[in-house]
Amino acid sequence: MPYSEFSGDFTQFDARPMSPAIGAELLGADLTSLTDTLVEEVRAALLQYQVVFFRDQDITRAQHIAFARAFGALEIHPATPKDQPDREVLRIVHGPNSRGMENAWHSDVTWREQPSLGSILRAIELPEVGGDTLFSNMVMAYEDLDEDLRARLCEMTAVHDIARVFAKRLGKDTASLHEKFPLMEHPVVRTHPETGQRLIYVNTAFTDHIKGMDRTESDTLLKFLYSRAAIPEYQCRFRWAPGSIAFWDNRACQHYAASDYFPNTRIMERVTIAGDRPYLDADA
Repeated sequence: MPYSEFSGDFTQFDARPMSPAIGAELLGADLTSLTDTLVEEVRAALLQYQVVFFRDQDITRAQHIAFARAFGALEIHPATPKDQPDREVLRIVHGPNSRGMENAWHSDVTWREQPSLGSILRAIELPEVGGDTLFSNMVMAYEDLDEDLRARLCEMTAVHDIARVFAKRLGKDTASLHEKFPLMEHPVVRTHPETGQRLIYVNTAFTDHIKGMDRTESDTLLKFLYSRAAIPEYQCRFRWAPGSIAFWDNRACQHYAASDYFPNTRIMERVTIAGDRPYLDADA
């Protein structure tokens, strides 16, 4: 449902903002009982807050998948083992033999032609302390730039590359990865397809360079744009607990999984909703 069409108060939960910039806990929502009204209101809250959180949700993997599917078709990540049941689920396991590697600001799967709409992450096993996830508002990051830089960025295209992260993780060489997932071009500034807002759409994990720009100049500009996500005034921080779930809008924000709990164990399961090809509406 388009952002502009929702009006009125939420009836299925109370939305408690996590910060002035981004994020809200949806208190009282029950994900074991999906209704059209609940899905409609969660989507409206997602568009308003960019990331929404649920507490004390005792749901199964099948219910996790069903909740995600209520928002669209689901992706299968190439890191998911081919023999795993429920291949829509990406299981992320870190512990004594695996230090967390998601501790960089990023937007998921921007190496796809159609990066994801959003991801729904469920806590399975948590360390006693640590392992928080941070989120950053990329609309605010764009709007706070000076007018001349915003105008220049809107003329630029960036190249995104799966191999930057997953060549090593999947044990594949760059050429073979690119056969299945070729380099992908997306605008440096994209228009959110539901809210119409503009936002910075490059990230340190998957963006390789700005097309047609000298490499040194590209690296310098990208480093500056990456740094915008780290500004605390654009952020919220979520402390996980048993039964916690986070649902973020991958088109609007970036996230950072704090890897401060090694060698303790943290196990999460993620189901990801397919999105559409990023674009910039030059007339908006």
